[in-house]
Amino acid sequence: MIRSLYTAATGMTAQQLDLDVVANNLANVNTAGFKKNRADFQDLMYQIVEEPGTAATQTGTSPSGIQIGLGVRPAAVGKIHSQGDFESTNNPLDVAIEGDGFFQVALPTGEITFTRNGAFKLDATGNLVNSDGYLLQPPVTIPPDAVSITITADGFVNVKQPGQPQASQITQIQIARFSNPAGLRARGRNLLDQTDSSGPPILSIPGINGVGTLAQGFLESSNVSVVEEIVKMVTGQRAYEANSKVIQTADQLLQTAINVKR
Repeated sequence: MIRSLYTAATGMTAQQLDLDVVANNLANVNTAGFKKNRADFQDLMYQIVEEPGTAATQTGTSPSGIQIGLGVRPAAVGKIHSQGDFESTNNPLDVAIEGDGFFQVALPTGEITFTRNGAFKLDATGNLVNSDGYLLQPPVTIPPDAVSITITADGFVNVKQPGQPQASQITQIQIARFSNPAGLRARGRNLLDQTDSSGPPILSIPGINGVGTLAQGFLESSNVSVVEEIVKMVTGQRAYEANSKVIQTADQLLQTAINVKR
């Protein structure tokens, strides 16, 4: 009975963590470029009362033995980097990545971080920056007299200026990909940091070497499915209730055992 109390408590803790993950996913359902998180769990160690294969009779052995599990623990909470839906914005500075890859953004410290959010803007000097003012890398500077901006699927940035019959090419956007994007560390603000688990960034122009292409005038929505998260929330709630019932039942059994002496 005491064992069941602690085992059920691990189940309640696990379901609470799962609900925390669901809550964060739902909170970011409208965050551009957000990738949903998923909690993975593992069973804990087992108390082996009888080893499988132990002699049960003179002629037979126990096929499974007696192995009593001691609960559950969180194994990982990782991001699922599936493609989100595209939302048309008709804003020439909004860019979505169709396929694998991340935009590179420079922090004020000079550190390079990565994002799927392509909602770029212009700063006072015409540089493309994200919503926090961090520079897109390599830098893209738009002339102040540009009358139109075109970003091609393979990353070329073309601008048309007054008096020019055709648009001129000013630079090309590079995309970074990782061998293990799930290993990136979430910094917040739609930014992800390189880690030893993710491996170093593999830089490429869009459309080659396994890197996705760009879509101007679109933003990538989060890949969170509200229906899926609601189902997880309901099942997590029921699992939490079931574990709490186990604790109540174990408590009642202990109370009954104590009352036997009276």
